[in-house]
Amino acid sequence: MAKLIYSAITSLDGCVADEEGNFDWAAPDEEVHTFVTDLERPVGTYLYGRRMYEVMVYWETLHAIANQPPFIQDFAQMWRAADKIVYSKTLDTVSSARTRIERDFDPEAVRQIKARAGRDITVGGPDLAAQAIKAGLVDEFQLFLAPIVVGGGKQSLPDNVRLKLELLDERRFGNGVVHLRYRTRT
Repeated sequence: MAKLIYSAITSLDGCVADEEGNFDWAAPDEEVHTFVTDLERPVGTYLYGRRMYEVMVYWETLHAIANQPPFIQDFAQMWRAADKIVYSKTLDTVSSARTRIERDFDPEAVRQIKARAGRDITVGGPDLAAQAIKAGLVDEFQLFLAPIVVGGGKQSLPDNVRLKLELLDERRFGNGVVHLRYRTRT
């Protein structure tokens, strides 16, 4: 069975965006970006909320922009090759291939996707991830802690959830980012 992975770049105080909605401080450098690309190579499907999809759809047309570095082209190619499911009540159409819209997050449907999938699945965006976490669907957490405290904003993890985790891996990058990979324990 495929794993469902929640991956996020977060501030040290646990935010994916600051109080104004900015996340420019989270932009990965080449070393981190290359590492993220390698982590996501086994991913066959991305689950996104509308806002996260609107951020990530940038990768659909990046190949048309000249002179992109190879590590950027590599991520874009990998992203375009994966299936994407966008959970949104307001989005009418998608702007990327291999993408479909679901109006509601149905934990049982995601369980079935996991059971049928030949490749891993990631859930992106803290609101959608919160639903998956609360439903007990997330098998792994891959968090990238950026060396910044933003003082408030959109939290990366939901309130009122308690999980036991097992540390599987950690890595420190030259820019001060730290990657932590955990598996949920039952």
